[in-house]
Amino acid sequence: MMSFRNISMYYFVCVAVHGITLANAATFSIQNNFPYTVWAAAAPGGARIWARTGCEFNESGQGKCQTGDCVGLLQCQGYGLPPNTLAEYTLNQFDGMDFFDISLVDGFNVPMEFSPTSGGCNRGINCTSQIVGQCPSELQTPGGCNNPCTVFKTDEYCCNSAPCNTKLAKMKLESLSPFFFPFVALCFTVATAATFTIRNNCSYTVWAAAVAASAGGGGKRLESGATWNLNVKPGTRGARIWARTNCQFDEAGRGRCKTGDCGGRLKCKAYGKPPNTLAEFALNQYKNLDFFHISLVDGFNVPMEFSPTSALCKKGIQCTADIVRQCPKELKAPGGCNNPCTVFKTQQYCCYYGKCDPTDFSKFFKARCPNAYTYPRDDPSSTVTCPGGTNYKVVFCPIGSPHLEMVASMSQEE
Repeated sequence: MMSFRNISMYYFVCVAVHGITLANAATFSIQNNFPYTVWAAAAPGGARIWARTGCEFNESGQGKCQTGDCVGLLQCQGYGLPPNTLAEYTLNQFDGMDFFDISLVDGFNVPMEFSPTSGGCNRGINCTSQIVGQCPSELQTPGGCNNPCTVFKTDEYCCNSAPCNTKLAKMKLESLSPFFFPFVALCFTVATAATFTIRNNCSYTVWAAAVAASAGGGGKRLESGATWNLNVKPGTRGARIWARTNCQFDEAGRGRCKTGDCGGRLKCKAYGKPPNTLAEFALNQYKNLDFFHISLVDGFNVPMEFSPTSALCKKGIQCTADIVRQCPKELKAPGGCNNPCTVFKTQQYCCYYGKCDPTDFSKFFKARCPNAYTYPRDDPSSTVTCPGGTNYKVVFCPIGSPHLEMVASMSQEE
C-alpha cells in the first residue's frame, strides 16, 4: 500500500494521478501502450480502474468482453468479472492522504503501472510480467490468469474464516511480479470493537479525554496509576485521546482545565484547547487497516505512549521528552508548550494552503519526539498502521513524570 496525491496508470497500461496537498479533485490519466485495443473501465464513485480485453459492443453500448466484463456494459455500473488487473485507490483519507495499490486479488489480464505525476510524490508501482503466458495450469483462463480464490473458492485461498495458506499462488505468482497484493488483501478481519486502555503513569492526576469525529466523546479523572478502558466502534475516524491537567469540575461535570480543556466539560463533546499532546487514530480504514500517530500539531502538555497491545502488531510510538521545561519562550503556555501555529497563526506555521516546510520551531519538537507529527505537513511516516481489530494502549508519562504538575484542589466529579 502506498500514499500519493495526483496519478497515472499505464496498461502496457498506465494509470497516472496528478495530486496536490489540499482536498481538490485528483486527475487520473489512463493510457494504453498496447498495440491492440483495450476498453478502460472505472467503478462508479472511484476505487478501481482496470482494462477489459476482447470486447465487442453495439451502438447502444451493450456487448461483452473476454476479461474484465462488467455485465455487458460499455459504461460500467459495477466491478468487472475476474480475471482483471486492478488499480485500487482511496482519496483524502487519514491525515488527508491518498492510498493506492495494484491488486491481483481478482487475477491478472494486462500488465500495469500506477504512478503519481505530481511533484510532491514520486514513488509508483508496476506489474509488468507476462503472467498470462506463464500462468500455472490450475489458474489459466482465456485472456488471463485467475486468482486461486476464483478457481477453488476455499478458505485456503479466500480466507473467509480460516488463516490464509497462499503456498500455491505465492510461490508461483509472487516470483513473477513482487509489487502487488496477491492474497493478503483477501484476509479481511471481522470488524469488531477495539479496546483502548488509557493509563495515567504520571505522578499527578490527569483528566483523560476522548472524542471522535464519527462518534461521541467522553472523559474521566485518572489518579496516578489509574486506567480507563474504552471500547471504540469499528470504522471510527477523526479520533483523539488526550490528557487534561490541573482541572476542577463540580458535581454536574462542569468546570475548567489548565490544558486540554474541552468547553468546560468533564465528558468532552469536542476537541480540546491547545496545548495538548494528541493520540490520533482511525480504525478499519483502507484495506481494513487502523492508522494512528502522536501529534504535536496542537502543542504538548504531557508525555505519551501510543502502542498496540495485540500480538499481530508490535510497533508503537512515544513522545517522552520534557518539552514543557525546554519550551522556547515564544511558545510557552501555563502547563504546556504551544505549537507555533497556535501562537502566530501564519501560513509559515499553519500550512493553510499548498506546500510548507519545517521551521525552527517544528524542528525543536522533532528533535525531541522524532516519531511524532510536529506540523501539518510533517512526514507521513509518522503514522503507523495495524490490522483492523487491534487493541491499543495510551499511556500518559510512560517513563514517569518529567516534571511535577501543580494539581488544583480536588474537584468533586468522579
